Order: sequence, then C-alpha cells, then structure tokens
Amino acid sequence: MNRLNGKTAVITGGATGIGLAAARRFIDEGAVVFIYARRQEALDAAIAKLGPNARAVQGSVSDEADLDRLYAAVKAERGTLDIVFANAGAGSMAKLGAITAKHIDETFDTNVKGTIFTVQKALPLMGPGGSIILTGSSAGTTGAPGMTAYSASKAAVRNLARTWAEDLKGTGIRVNVLSPGATATELAKAALGAEGQKVYAAITPLQRMAEPSEIGAAAAFLASSDSSFMTASEIAVDGGLAQL
Repeated sequence: MNRLNGKTAVITGGATGIGLAAARRFIDEGAVVFIYARRQEALDAAIAKLGPNARAVQGSVSDEADLDRLYAAVKAERGTLDIVFANAGAGSMAKLGAITAKHIDETFDTNVKGTIFTVQKALPLMGPGGSIILTGSSAGTTGAPGMTAYSASKAAVRNLARTWAEDLKGTGIRVNVLSPGATATELAKAALGAEGQKVYAAITPLQRMAEPSEIGAAAAFLASSDSSFMTASEIAVDGGLAQL
C-alpha cells in the first residue's frame, strides 16, 4: 500500500522501539520521515536501517529550542508537514511513599510538556488533512502498580486529544491517541526480563506482548486518510489488556 505517498511525517522517539517500527511502516507506505530522538548513535543506526526516505534530527522533546531546530529542518526541506507522531515517552517505577519531585518532573517534562510543545510547534507547518497521533498507554486507563507518575501522564495525554480536537475545529487537522499495552521493544524486554515478559503475556487476553510492528501498523492507519473521520479518539492496541 502507498497510503502515505508524498506525505511528510515527524516521529519523536523515532530511533528505537515503537517509533522506529512506525517510521519503517510510514516509509514503506510512501512517506518521508523525520525521526527525532536524544541519542545520536541510535539515530545513526536507525537511519542506516530506514534508508533514503528517512531524516534524523537529534534533540529532546522537553527542550523547546531543540524542537525549533526539528521543525526548521522540516520546513527547509519539505515546506509543510502532514503527520506528527508524538511518541517520545519516559517512565520509571516509584511506589507511593517513594515518589520525588524530580521523578514527577522527569516524567511529565517528557510525556506531557514534551507532547504539548511537539504538537504546538508543528501546527504552523500543518494544514487540512493533517494527522496528529499521540502515544498513550493502557496504563493511562487502568493504572499500573508503582507507576503513579507515568500512568497519570498518559491519562493526561488522552485528555490532550479531547481538548485539542476542540481547539482544532475548522482546521481540518485531526488528533487521536494510540494506546499500546505491553510491547516487546528492546527497552521493555531489558527492563522486564524474561519473567516480567511472561507476567504481561499472562495478563493479556491474547496471551502475548505486542510486536512493535503491530503498533506501527495502527499508527499508519491513524496517519492515513483511512481514518479521515476520526478525531479525539483512542485506539487501544493492547491485546485486550485495558479492555476487560
């Protein structure tokens, strides 16, 4: 399929995991993709895998000047922007009683502030038919033990889409949330270990973790005109984890 032929996309957190899988799918469907991440070595490795329709910009979503550089690069080469996949996220465990202000700030700076400015700074380049995709999480619906800040930040992301759908009325730009469950990224596998992966597989109705490519496929749907009558919606690609 070439549902994204000629489109320009930005994917934050695009060098690894879900972001990299989405970049590969977007490129396969015809898009030019700017991947954005903090680690230059990861970006270099991703570009080598993705080929000539990928571009890399290094920076942090929590740094407004870095985001300005990202969109200046997009404007200089492509002029306009069709798709923003605000996918960069962070999360670590801290149970109630052990939560610190630093822990909250680190999580919300990336997941909430970073998402807000990723989208806000993209808007001058976008027009009718544009698609904004926000990465949520099953944890934003169900909560997750020991993950107060992360779960709350992802619940906030879900509300951003509802609020922005109102703010974007009349622009022709859509905004939706893609909420994965447990996904077998390299980072998740390393963090969970073999036993943790078994636990998440056992509590998921489909009895396994998602592959990053499955999340990327859902992102491509939201990026394309196949989802043209969707805004303020949430797609749960979680194997039923948060649905039952």
